[in-house]
Amino acid sequence: MSTQDKQADGKIRISEIFGPTIQGEGALMGQPTIFVRTGGCDYRCVWCDTLYAVDSQYRDTWRPMSADEIFHEVEKLSGAKPLMVSLSGGNPAIQPLGALIDLGKSKNYRFALETQGSIAQGWFSKLDVLTLSPKPPSSEMPTDWNKLAECIKAAHGKPATVLKIVIFDEDDYGYAKEAASRYPDLPLYLQPGNRIQPDAGADSREATERLRWLAEKVAADRWYEATVLPQLHVLIWGNRRGV
Repeated sequence: MSTQDKQADGKIRISEIFGPTIQGEGALMGQPTIFVRTGGCDYRCVWCDTLYAVDSQYRDTWRPMSADEIFHEVEKLSGAKPLMVSLSGGNPAIQPLGALIDLGKSKNYRFALETQGSIAQGWFSKLDVLTLSPKPPSSEMPTDWNKLAECIKAAHGKPATVLKIVIFDEDDYGYAKEAASRYPDLPLYLQPGNRIQPDAGADSREATERLRWLAEKVAADRWYEATVLPQLHVLIWGNRRGV
């Protein structure tokens, strides 16, 4: 189904909805949230840790749902008590999420979205938090900086907009420096990369070693504008789905 088809029928392809749990990364780390994970992505990062929400071979597991159906599930999971709803994927910017955001906000829910910044949507301005996570060289996906700029423009300065970049190695670190130089006014979060496969148990040794390397490098470089954070959920649960 094309992006135009999804827009026309108003259905949103959903990989999973779960929570409440805590946000495991980025600017909202530790905050209670419900995750709405969409299916489908325009990228194929070699280290993708949610391939079940990305690759078309899993499309039979994705449910086409209306905004009303999704929000009903969110309310059920949250006990109808408003909290943050994290829109993720895949690339959730592919999906027609404006109506869902409007519905949730009418009942005092808040919305955060993370995207690689490859597709701009007018409803970005309805978000509370927009996390742009352009993919570094280790992903083997190129960055279109013009499209990322279009995403920032689409937000109209309304949501809190931040950069989050995954770091595996020196090349990724240099890429993060370039991104920061392009957008010095955006808060920047650096996160050590995760190669743990979906549903694998917690083995935090590699993640901890990469986090230590990254923290020490940022400190040695006196890069005081960057915030270094782990993937908290990986340290706690590994890469299990639904937590």
